[in-house]
Amino acid sequence: MPTAARKGMSRNVHHSIRRSARAGLGCLLAASLAWPFLVGAEDFPLREKYMSVGIQPVETEALAASLDEMSVVDARSVYEYETLHIQGARSIPLASSGFAEAVRNLAEQSGQPMVFYCNGVTCAVSYKAALKAKEAGVSDARVYDAGVFAWAQANPAQTVLLGEPLEQVDQLISGEQFERHLLDEDAFYARIMDSDKPIIVDIRSKSQRAGVSLFQMQDRHIPLTTDNRELSGLVARARAEERSMFFVDATGKQVRWLQYYLEEQGLADYWFLQGGALAIFEGMGVQ
Repeated sequence: MPTAARKGMSRNVHHSIRRSARAGLGCLLAASLAWPFLVGAEDFPLREKYMSVGIQPVETEALAASLDEMSVVDARSVYEYETLHIQGARSIPLASSGFAEAVRNLAEQSGQPMVFYCNGVTCAVSYKAALKAKEAGVSDARVYDAGVFAWAQANPAQTVLLGEPLEQVDQLISGEQFERHLLDEDAFYARIMDSDKPIIVDIRSKSQRAGVSLFQMQDRHIPLTTDNRELSGLVARARAEERSMFFVDATGKQVRWLQYYLEEQGLADYWFLQGGALAIFEGMGVQ
């Protein structure tokens, strides 16, 4: 890309962000997709709060010992579930419109205690799911608040990764591997400017994006789907044409799950925006 064009694009990108901020669109990005990278942490900062309203935790060893005697529910998004989940767990996303009815039906059918989990010790999704289940009439709703990564490390044989049994713990993408592809805003834009025909992909949902591109419509809007159907063609093209791929999500959480797919496809030259689109707006003081 010529230098003049790169500089022009850079100015346009930042002008676009400022215009978006003035329009107040940053507030649409406020929803957090909680993601703790504290696998195995001993501190559970949310426990006391939720135990005070009757939500009891289940420890890793206890869950493993009674896995067949409990209905385990993955309360995260379907995309996260399809990437990595506890073997035998049911996917009932907290964000789904039919959550209350689904958990009531499962409780009636199984007659077992219900255990909800999400990503880890700072993730509130499991707690909120258990609380909502109780409000829906599920009397015995608990949480496995250590999260799916702690489970995978402790019980790989009872963990499913990309539809297959997890054979070894080192199949999990480490924090170091993730950070090698993570760039702050300045470095992210600079690498785009220096790339030949970069492929920029916005994986935010339709509501999160709100029809506004942060890259002057030079990006492609492809929300994550469990089959990655639309994304697969772009990934194949990037490999074939040796082009760099750049991904932006809402808060910097979704890209960690996307990384499993990119690695599975053999893509090496890909980059994530640290903190996602939300970080850009927060950096400008947009609430």
